[in-house]
Amino acid sequence: MAKPYERPDKQKKNKKGPTKGSGGQRRRGLRGKGATPKAEDRVYHAAHKRKLDRQRRAQGRHDREVADMVVGRNPVVECLKAKVPAEALYVVAGTGHDQRLSEAVGMANSKGIPVHEVPRQQLDAMTGNGMHQGLGLKIQPYKYADFDDLLESVDGPGMFVVLDNITDPRNLGAVIRSTAAFGGNGVIIPERRSAQVTGVAWRTSAGTAARLPVARVTNVTRTVKQFKDNGYTVVGLDAGGEHTLDTFDQATDNVVIVVGSEGKGISRLVRENCDVIMSVPMEDWVESLNASVAAGVVLSEFARQRRTRG
Repeated sequence: MAKPYERPDKQKKNKKGPTKGSGGQRRRGLRGKGATPKAEDRVYHAAHKRKLDRQRRAQGRHDREVADMVVGRNPVVECLKAKVPAEALYVVAGTGHDQRLSEAVGMANSKGIPVHEVPRQQLDAMTGNGMHQGLGLKIQPYKYADFDDLLESVDGPGMFVVLDNITDPRNLGAVIRSTAAFGGNGVIIPERRSAQVTGVAWRTSAGTAARLPVARVTNVTRTVKQFKDNGYTVVGLDAGGEHTLDTFDQATDNVVIVVGSEGKGISRLVRENCDVIMSVPMEDWVESLNASVAAGVVLSEFARQRRTRG
């Protein structure tokens, strides 16, 4: 028992050594730390992920509203010929004036589009160091076709390409170019999780995006079903398809070619709604083809069948 004259705060010894009070630290640690953060502000909460998804979608909408740049002499001339709404033409100071550049400047002047001569470094910065060949056209956001109107406008057997999981704008541009080259009626892309018609896509399409309609849809599976309801045969491209390009003989009818990414391929629901899953014959030691290359091969063969059997 402690003696009456001993101080209450005196350290006490035991087998574990000297001990003393917490000095109030434990009590302070139990005090409230403010209001509990909202669910959407807690990093590990599902509501936080939904909030980020909403922000990304909003940013995507904002990005699509920002004017873009078309670079390269042929794409710029094609855009001007197709009367793509443009805000300004930029020419690198000191660039040699060949026929295409002179044509671009002449058309811009005739259309009342401002022509600005700028240092190469400035155009490099404006185009993200793209291969602009000394020429850049600032365009307004691409005006997508309405899918229903596009479907109704087809005269004769239609041929469309639907892209699923294609996120590289260069692939999109290449598919647009091939579809135009082989007589297709248009390209269909999803509104979300897909490459859009940006300056990069314009550049890869060599300007054909100015003439070939591209429509955006909210649901690829529903779009595929709508094609089928309108008498189209829907062909999905996949390396493991039960049919091959050599054996498919319905290219002269209304046909839709569905192309997935090289990595993910066609999504499950879209694949389940295809009438035919078809592969492109190639050497066994080659694992796969780039999506735009595969689309080009199939479009070329379908166009050949239409020419010879028409």
